[in-house]
Amino acid sequence: MGYRVELVPIRLDPHVRGLTVPSRSPRQSTSFLTAHLARDAAAASPPAMSSSVSVAAEWDLLSDRFYRRITVYSPLPWSPPSAAAASSSSTSGGGGGGGGSGGVLGRLDLSTHIVAAAPFGGPIAAVRDDSKIVQLHSEPSRRRLLLYSSSGHPIASSPWPPQLPRLHSLAFSSSLNLVALLSDGSLLRFRLPDLKPNPSPTPVPLLPTSSGGVADAAFWGGGVAVLTEDNRVVVTTDIDAADPHPREFADPCVGQDEQVLCMAVVEPQFVMSGSPEVLLAVGDRVLAVDEDDVQTLGLELEIGPVQKMAVSPNGKLLAAFAHDGRLLVIPTDFSKIIFEYECDSALPPDQIAWCGLDSVLLYWSEALLMVGPNGDPVLYNYDEPIKLIPECDGVRILSNSNMEFLHRVPDSTTSIFGIGSMSPAALLYDARDHYDKQSAKAYDNYQLISSSLPEAIEACIDAAGHEFDISRQHALLRAATYGLAFCSQFPHERFQEMCKTLRVLNAVRDPQIGMPLTIQQYKLLTAPVLIGRLINANQHLLALRISEYLNLNPEVVIMHWACEKITASAAIPDTVLLEGLLDKLRLCKGISYAAVAAHADNSGRRKLAAMLIPLLLSIDEQDKALSKAIESGDTDLVYLVLFHIWQKVAVEKSAPLDFFGVINARPLARDLFMAYARHSKHEALKDFFLSTGRLQDAAFLLLKESRELERNPMASKGSPLHGPQVRLIEQAHRLFAETKEHVFESKASEEHAKLLRSQHELEVSTKQAIFVGSSVSDTIKTCIAMGNERAALKVKSEFKVPDKRWYWLKSCALATVGNWDALEKFSKERRPPGGYKPFVEACIDAGQKTEALKHMHGSRWQRKLQKQLHRSKIVMSYLVA
Repeated sequence: MGYRVELVPIRLDPHVRGLTVPSRSPRQSTSFLTAHLARDAAAASPPAMSSSVSVAAEWDLLSDRFYRRITVYSPLPWSPPSAAAASSSSTSGGGGGGGGSGGVLGRLDLSTHIVAAAPFGGPIAAVRDDSKIVQLHSEPSRRRLLLYSSSGHPIASSPWPPQLPRLHSLAFSSSLNLVALLSDGSLLRFRLPDLKPNPSPTPVPLLPTSSGGVADAAFWGGGVAVLTEDNRVVVTTDIDAADPHPREFADPCVGQDEQVLCMAVVEPQFVMSGSPEVLLAVGDRVLAVDEDDVQTLGLELEIGPVQKMAVSPNGKLLAAFAHDGRLLVIPTDFSKIIFEYECDSALPPDQIAWCGLDSVLLYWSEALLMVGPNGDPVLYNYDEPIKLIPECDGVRILSNSNMEFLHRVPDSTTSIFGIGSMSPAALLYDARDHYDKQSAKAYDNYQLISSSLPEAIEACIDAAGHEFDISRQHALLRAATYGLAFCSQFPHERFQEMCKTLRVLNAVRDPQIGMPLTIQQYKLLTAPVLIGRLINANQHLLALRISEYLNLNPEVVIMHWACEKITASAAIPDTVLLEGLLDKLRLCKGISYAAVAAHADNSGRRKLAAMLIPLLLSIDEQDKALSKAIESGDTDLVYLVLFHIWQKVAVEKSAPLDFFGVINARPLARDLFMAYARHSKHEALKDFFLSTGRLQDAAFLLLKESRELERNPMASKGSPLHGPQVRLIEQAHRLFAETKEHVFESKASEEHAKLLRSQHELEVSTKQAIFVGSSVSDTIKTCIAMGNERAALKVKSEFKVPDKRWYWLKSCALATVGNWDALEKFSKERRPPGGYKPFVEACIDAGQKTEALKHMHGSRWQRKLQKQLHRSKIVMSYLVA
C-alpha cells in the first residue's frame, strides 16, 4: 500500500531512572521515529479486529446518542510511595512510577479520604479525612498527604502539617499546584511533585477573623469561592499568587432562619463582566451574587429548594437537583426549564457532574445515573465508592480499584461500528478486513463507496484518534490506508498527523506515566503544555523524546532536568556534577546556561554557578553571562565577565556602544565598571557617560582631568600643557551648557578657561611662569607689582572686576612693592568708592604708620576710619603711638 501503521508506544530505557537523561551513542539514530517507534506493521501479523457487534455491545444508548465506559487502568496499585519505590527496583520506567500489582501493600479507600484529581488526566491527591472513623491499624496513625498518578502509581508522600485547622477540601489549580482549603478559610499550597509547601508552610488567610470559618466552597481552575458560616461570600481569582487578594462579594442577605443548601460558580470567562458569579440555593430561590449586586433567580419557575447544582463546561447551563427528586436543566439566567427528569430518590446525590454537554451524571452510594435530554437514563452499579472527575469531553470515574472514562461515542466511531451500519466508513473498514483475508469482496465494497471515499477515510482516521485500544487504532488506520491507495486527492498529511498524535497519546497513557488523555483533551492542552506537565512530574526522558519527535525545542526539557539534577545532587561534588551536566546540556545547541547557573546559585552552590559562567562566555552568551554573574552577587565574577566583554570589544575594534548599553541597564555592572574606569580608563568612562547621555558626569570628569594636568610638574615650566588644560575646561563648559541644571558650572568653566588663556598670554609676554593657576585678584596684583598696569586694567575689564575691589587690589600691590608715591597719587585721583580704608590697611600691613596717617584727613575721616576698621583698639593704639 505504501503506508505503515506505527503506533508502538514510546519505550524508555530500562536503565534510566529519576532525572537521568541518557546520552545518544554514535550508532543511535537522532530520529525519535527510527529510534523508538519504527515498527513495520505491514510485516507484522495483522491485529485481531473485533466485529462491529462486539464493539457496539459495549455502548449504552441514551436518547439517540451512544455512550461508552472505557476501563483505562485496572487494577490500581494503591501502594504507599515508599513501598512502591522499593518494589520498583526490578521494573523499568522513566523515574515516575511505582511497582505493578505485585507491589500492592494496601488500597486507598476513597470513602475515608478527602480526594482531589487534576483535569486533563492529571494526578490524584488524597488526605485521610479526620472526621471519618477508620479501623485501628488499617492506616498509619499520622496523616499523610499522598500523590498518585491517574494510573494509581505513587508519586510522592508527605506528612500532613500538624496543628493546622481541619481540612475542608483539596483542589488543583490550573497551573497544577495542589491547594488545601482549611476550615478557618486559609489556603495552604503544595508544589508538585515533591509536595513541599509553596511558597511557605504558613497558610494564607482568605476570610476575616469574624466570619466563623468555611461553610462551603467551590473551586475552578484559577480561583475559589468560599461561603462563610455567617453567609458571606469571599472570592479569590488567583489561588496561585503569593497574595491571592480575596474580595468579599455583595451581601446575599440570607436570613437567620434560612440556610444555604448548595452553591456553584459560573467561571469568569463565561460572565460578561469578567468576574465570577456565585449561585447560592436558599429556600425556594437561587441567588446570583457578584461583586456589586445580588439577583434573585428561579422564583417564577417554581423549582423549589435546590439541593445540588453543577454548571456545564460552557457555562451556559445549570443542572439542579430539587428537593422533590427532580433533575432540572436550566440556563444559568433561569429563563426557562429546558429539561426535567423525575429521579427515583428524593435524597440528594453525593455528586453531580456534566458528561460533556449532552448528559448529566448523578451518583448515590452504589449507583451512578446518567440522564440525557430524552429517553431512558442509563444506570451503572458500583459496589465501591467512586469520585467523578469532569473533563471537557467526558468524565473520569475513579474507584478504589479502577480508573474509567465515560464519554459520548464519537460520530465517526458510531458510523463504523454501529450495528447494521452501511456508512461509507463502515464499508471501508469491512473492505480492509476482506482484503486481509484475500477476499474479492474488498473490491466490491470499494466500488460501493468510491464516490464517498474521502469521507470514509476521514471517518476511519478520526475514529482511530478517539480509541484507547491500540489494536483497534491499528485496525482503523489500516482501513484508512486501504482507502488512501485509491484516493489521491485526500491530504496524506492528515494520516501522518494522526499517527504522530496517537504515538504521543499512547506514550503518556502508559501506566508508568499515567496520563489518560483523549485526543480532544490533547488538542486543548497542546503539546508544549503536555511537555511542561511531563517535566514537572520528572518524566524528562519521555518529554525529551516527544520534543524531538514533534520538532519542538528540547531546551526547556534539558534545562529543567539540569535544575532538578542540581537540587537532587547535594552530595555530589561540584566538579563531578558539572561534568554530568555538560554531557546533557551539549545535546541541545544554543541552550541557555544562564538559567542553570542561576538555579545553582539559588540552591547555595555558588562555586558551581561560577563554573558555568565561563561556559556562557565561551559560547558568546555574554549578555546572559553578565546577568547571571550579577544575580550571583559575586563582584569578582562580574568583573570577569566585564573584562571579557571589554577585551572582545578591543580586539574586534568594534564600537563599544553595545557594551555601554548592556552595562547601563544593570546597576551593579555599571557601578563596578565606573569604579574601575575612574582609576585607569578615563577615556572609556568618558565615552560611557557621553553615550548614555550623562553629560554633566562627563564634564566633571573633564574638569578632574584638567586638575590632574595642572598638578603635573611640567605645567609650571611654561606652556606646553596649558593648551590641553584649557581645551579640557572648554569641553566641560560646552557639556554643562547642554543642561539647564548646571548653569553655574557652565559659567564657571567658561570663566576659568578665559582666565587660563589670559594668564598664558601674560606668561608669554613677560617670559615669567608666575601667572597660570592664580586667581583673578592675584593676577591683577602681580601685574601692578610688575608695573604693567595696562595688563592689569585689561584683566579688570575682561572679568568685570568692580572699582571697589580694584582699589583694594591696587593699593595692596603698590604697598607690597613700597611705591608710596604712586599709592599717594592713586589715593588723590578721585574719592575712593569704598573710602580710605584700603590705603590705611595696606600701609599698616606694610608697617608704615606714617604713610597710613597721610590718608587720614581730620577728625571726621579719623572717626570714619575707626568705623571702617570695626573699632579695632589695636590699630588705633598703634596709630596714636
